[in-house]
Amino acid sequence: MSSHLQTNDSGFSASGRFGRLSYLGWNMLLTVFVFILGIIAAIFIPAFDTSSTSSAVYILGGLFVIVYIAMIYFSFVFSIRRLHDRNQTGWLSLLMLIPLINFFFFIYLICAKGNPDSNTYGAPRITKGWEKVLAWIYIILLPLSIVFLAATAIPAYQSYVERSQQIQMQYQQYDAE
Repeated sequence: MSSHLQTNDSGFSASGRFGRLSYLGWNMLLTVFVFILGIIAAIFIPAFDTSSTSSAVYILGGLFVIVYIAMIYFSFVFSIRRLHDRNQTGWLSLLMLIPLINFFFFIYLICAKGNPDSNTYGAPRITKGWEKVLAWIYIILLPLSIVFLAATAIPAYQSYVERSQQIQMQYQQYDAE
């Protein structure tokens, strides 16, 4: 059975296939890379105060744009490979550009089973061990981060609404006087 499986291909190429765990593993790798770059930026950007030259700001801005474009590019590559595993065209990855649809498209990509046999885009790819580990970390961290964000955002929003209502009542009392 293993004779018709892909064993060595580059995850950075749009040609080929990604199973569900490979897709999640590579997305987790991309997330970790961007997170580390964000930490580095958070450490070094405050070092540039307002008296520093504006050229440093332009250089950092340019680096940010390059990293952002690379992140988008690799997100598309990973989605294209995942669609190839489903024997679907990579052009469907453009659905990632539509707000709200992109969320459901991501859910589709991580839940839909790929073709077990060779298809138009090649043989199934063997999921490497490190991809499985990163994928399971992603599977665990994604729901936890959503719960954490909801647990912090909802009370903060409620506090905002209460403060704005108090301020509005104060303005109404001030106008009535």
